[in-house]
Amino acid sequence: MTVVRTRDGAVRGSTDGAVTAFKGMSYAAPPFGARRFAGPAPPQAWDGVRDATAFGPTAPHPGYAAPYDRLLPDPVMPGEDCLTVNVWTPDPGAGGLPVMVWVHGGAFVNGSARVPIYDGTRFAQDGVVLVTFNYRLGVEGFLWLEDGVNNRGLLDQLAALAWVQENIGAFGGDPGNVTVFGESAGAMSIGALLSSPRADGLLRRAILQSGAGHHAVTPATGRLVAAQLAAQLGCAPTAGALAELPPERLLAGQVVVAQAAQLDRDPERWGEVALNSMAFEPVVDGDLLAELPIRAIAAGAGRGVDVLTGTTTEEHNLFLVPTGIVDGLDEAGLRAMLAVHGLPADEALAVYAQERPGGTPGQHLADAVTDWFFRLPSDRLAEARAGDGRTWQYEFAWRSPRYDGRLGACHALELAFVFDTLADPACRPLAGDDPPQQVADDLHRAWVAFATAGAPGWAPYDLQRRPVMRFDAPASEVVEDPHAARRRLWAASAR
Repeated sequence: MTVVRTRDGAVRGSTDGAVTAFKGMSYAAPPFGARRFAGPAPPQAWDGVRDATAFGPTAPHPGYAAPYDRLLPDPVMPGEDCLTVNVWTPDPGAGGLPVMVWVHGGAFVNGSARVPIYDGTRFAQDGVVLVTFNYRLGVEGFLWLEDGVNNRGLLDQLAALAWVQENIGAFGGDPGNVTVFGESAGAMSIGALLSSPRADGLLRRAILQSGAGHHAVTPATGRLVAAQLAAQLGCAPTAGALAELPPERLLAGQVVVAQAAQLDRDPERWGEVALNSMAFEPVVDGDLLAELPIRAIAAGAGRGVDVLTGTTTEEHNLFLVPTGIVDGLDEAGLRAMLAVHGLPADEALAVYAQERPGGTPGQHLADAVTDWFFRLPSDRLAEARAGDGRTWQYEFAWRSPRYDGRLGACHALELAFVFDTLADPACRPLAGDDPPQQVADDLHRAWVAFATAGAPGWAPYDLQRRPVMRFDAPASEVVEDPHAARRRLWAASAR
């Protein structure tokens, strides 16, 4: 057992081989009781040595519905002390080790640091101090409240990063060399943080996987969602009224509202959510977020941070293939969806058919929404910083054999490769029984190199060549301006 003293008291971790792990350490007080719907508060200090050998509770969340409960591991552990942080270190007595802080995804309503493929052992074995943490989700973290603190989930993330600054030296890490990395909602969160002066000094580098700076909504949309939730729960859309309800009831209402937002698509009821289907997400509140993050970044916000951004090749397959939606769409339906996303149908059909000859309408829709929701935001982030010599782009292209190979290089597939946790059975439902270790070696090595020295191993992004590292088997390689016709198609639509 190894003991380390943090800001709030001493903690005892556990050592396995060359790695020591400390789990379930509070970075903020439990966000319940008088702290419900408030900003994060410091935890209470303690005397003696506190055990830190097990994960703490997860932030309240419903978990995934079928079929995603099989595909995406998402443990739920009830308990109020859920704002906790976990650290894996190669040597608590060392100094100056690079630090990586993981922000989990889950559409702002699911996920936690307990997900098994987020184990930090391999990063620690490679000389990195790896940090994971929970933050408030859904109603608790992201519902717009007229009478309360907003963007509570983002404020939790800032509090966790502040904890890292104050404490990570005790675990061997360098607080001046912190790389924040995240996927999906985690990457969208990082895009939001990059745009905010509140994050200045908390990170040196950022890796944004399948998310960037486009996903935040206006207060008007936030009010619409809050009204839908209040109607479902039969109470006022205020912090005071909602705080009277137990988390279980809020979660039940949250699930109904989230599902309705995905099915209804009426902008009169849902505002911007009618198009992006995420009922709970960051809000441009004029405080933490002054404007849509990508606009602030394009104007120079976060310019001092090194950035690595990218996507998987076939992100949206995860949402259309397991549900069977990919097989139920005809050309008329595809044309209608392309129009909803602002594309001229004839031109778009020609572009997507050229890249995927013989593709079905469902496959072309998956490609188009992959571009709209994931790839274009990544491209816009890279373009906003092009020429600074501090921005890189990647694409994860290895295709899963699941669903007879149709799942492809889908959303979230790269996670076990990044953490080099392919041996964990939790990755099998997405990656299959024999995922290529070589791809994990390449991807994990690049992330470690970027966090250590700010150079992942290929040329920075520029608008002439547009170099992208494509991770795939049997070999990973740099390609220039991949999906160029699709990029030009969307550029003409001014997305």
